[in-house]
Amino acid sequence: MQETAQKIKVGISIGDLNGIGGEIILKPFEDKRMLDFCTPVIFASNKTISFFKNHFNFNLKFHGIPEASKAIDNRINVVNVWKEVPEIEFGKPTETGGKYAVQSLRAAVEALKKEDVDILVTAPIHKKTVQSDAFSFPGHTDFLAQELGGKSLMFMVSDTLKVGLLTDHVPVKDAPSLITKERIFDKIQAMEDSLKRDFALRAPKIAVLGINPHSGDEGVIGEEDETVLKPALKNLVEKGHLVFGPYAADTFFASDNYLNFDGILACYHDQGLIPFKTLAFGKGVNFTAGLSRVRTSPDHGTAFDIAGKGLANPDSFKEAIFTGIRIYRNRTEYEELNQNPLKKQHLKREKKAGARARNK
Repeated sequence: MQETAQKIKVGISIGDLNGIGGEIILKPFEDKRMLDFCTPVIFASNKTISFFKNHFNFNLKFHGIPEASKAIDNRINVVNVWKEVPEIEFGKPTETGGKYAVQSLRAAVEALKKEDVDILVTAPIHKKTVQSDAFSFPGHTDFLAQELGGKSLMFMVSDTLKVGLLTDHVPVKDAPSLITKERIFDKIQAMEDSLKRDFALRAPKIAVLGINPHSGDEGVIGEEDETVLKPALKNLVEKGHLVFGPYAADTFFASDNYLNFDGILACYHDQGLIPFKTLAFGKGVNFTAGLSRVRTSPDHGTAFDIAGKGLANPDSFKEAIFTGIRIYRNRTEYEELNQNPLKKQHLKREKKAGARARNK
C-alpha cells in the first residue's frame, strides 16, 4: 500500500477497557510506519491511553485533541471523550468497562457521521456489560445499522474467504423462523452490492449454505430448505443473480468448494463463523457491509483471559485497519466511476491498453 497525499482518518473505538482493546490498538503503532498509511483517531482520553501505554511499556507518543476534526497527520490522535479516570480491572466484565466502551463508540460514530473520520475500526466490546436503557443492542452491527442507515450484513472477510450471515446474533432456536424469502433477498443483495462496490468484483458468485443438515435431504431432515430457501434462490437465479446452492455445510469447507466462490452466505452465526475462524483466524476481519459508512473490527472478542498480560496478538486489528482503508478506496472509486461514465470508459481503455502491452 502506498502513501497518498491525503491520508485516510481511521476512527478507533476503545472497546471494553478491561479487555485487550487498549493493547491491540496501541501495539501496531509502535511501528511508526503505520502512520504512513493512515491517521489514527482514538476515542477515549489522554489519561486512559497513558495508562495502557505505561502498563504495557509501549514506546510511542500520542497527541490529545478535543474533537476528531482537529486530528493531525503523522501522529496518534486521542479524542478526550471523558475527563474522569475510570477504574480498569483487566479480565473482569464490569459495568464500568461497558459504560466507557459505549461512550467511546457513540463518540466515534458521531465523528464518522460528520465525516471527521473516514472509516471506523471498533475494538471488541462485552455484549452483556454494554447493556443499559440507553444501549440495548446485541452488538455493534445492530447499533451501527440504526445510526448509519442501510441494510446491514455481518460480513467476515479475509483475502481468500468472505462469509456473510443470514441471521447473526440470535439464539439458534430462533434462526429458522427468521429466515424468510424477503430476508434472503435482502442479504444476498447486500452481499452482492458489497462485493462489487467494496471489493471491486464485477460479477461475484455467491454460495448459500443449507439451513438443515444435508440441506434437509429433500425434506427428510426439516422442510425449511425445500419450502423457503430453494424457492428464493431459484427466483434470484431467474433474475440473473449468480447465486448457487443450498450446499450442505458439513462438507462445503472441508472440500475446498468455498474457493470457487467470491462470497458465502451462512444461515446462522456458528455455521459461518466456526469455519471462518478455523481457516482465517488472526487474519480475518469483521466488516459491516450495507451501511453508508465503512466499519471494520478484528475477528475476535475481548479475550478477558489474557487481558493485561501483554499476550494479545494485534494482527487481526491491524488487518481491520488495512481492510477498512482498501474498502474505503474501492468504494470511493466505484462511486466516482458510476457518477462519471466517461471516466469509466477511459479507465476501461487504459486497462485494455495495459493488457495489450503486457501481451506483446
